[in-house]
Amino acid sequence: MPESRVPRRRRFLVCEPRHFAVQYAINPWMHPDKPVDVDLARGQWADLIRAYRDHGHTVDTVEPVVDLPDMVFAANSALVLQGRVFGSMFHAPERRPESIAYETWFRTAGYDVYRSDSVCEGEGDLVPAGRWVLAGTGFRTTREAHHEVQEFFGIPVISLQLVDPYFYHLDTALFVLDDGDEGNAGNIVYYPEAFSPGSRKVLARLYPDAVLATRQDAMAFGLNSVSDGRHVFIAPRAKELADQLARQGYVPVPVDLSEFHKAGGGIKCCTQEIRS
Repeated sequence: MPESRVPRRRRFLVCEPRHFAVQYAINPWMHPDKPVDVDLARGQWADLIRAYRDHGHTVDTVEPVVDLPDMVFAANSALVLQGRVFGSMFHAPERRPESIAYETWFRTAGYDVYRSDSVCEGEGDLVPAGRWVLAGTGFRTTREAHHEVQEFFGIPVISLQLVDPYFYHLDTALFVLDDGDEGNAGNIVYYPEAFSPGSRKVLARLYPDAVLATRQDAMAFGLNSVSDGRHVFIAPRAKELADQLARQGYVPVPVDLSEFHKAGGGIKCCTQEIRS
């Protein structure tokens, strides 16, 4: 284990939860009859942005749009690799207008945006992991989209089958600790039971030293975390997982986004990474 993990500065795109609400139910976490405290959500979100900036990361913001309550979940908007943008086509009709708002931001910032022909929910199901992209399917993003991503970026895409509706996106069941390099595949954290038996075998083969999370930590949104290679921005209730990471030389940075859990989202859901 390295005595000192080395962080890498990141650039993130986020969206203020000015219009955040639970107005419909498109995953098991969402209950429109349970009110959302928007002021609390905005305060928690501000804490996350402050934590990113305090640790040296750049944060850009996209303007929220009225009547798009889930637009705060910026990770779902695209996958950005090598300065190229693979845009999303959301599964739920309620969320599809978000693609236009994010595409406008990227184009204004000077990026060309590829529009997916298949249902694809960006970094929700597409997790860059150094030499390849780990790609979830089963609830939202289709396998056809995995093929599109591979053709667009020219990077191997490894399809993983999700089987538990509480972990409807890959980024609720898995996150990358470090990207590795040409001779090292890096490492990940994941909750095995979120995946089909075959996908569990694939992950075990690719990442024999992966950190395995319990269901308790997964249900606390501990897998919806962001790592810069040293600091891991993580839900405070995922205590056992945070302790495991600390023992391996990572530095947990607890950030409470519990109000967003009511919509099935957390730290990573609110964070789109722009990779040049």
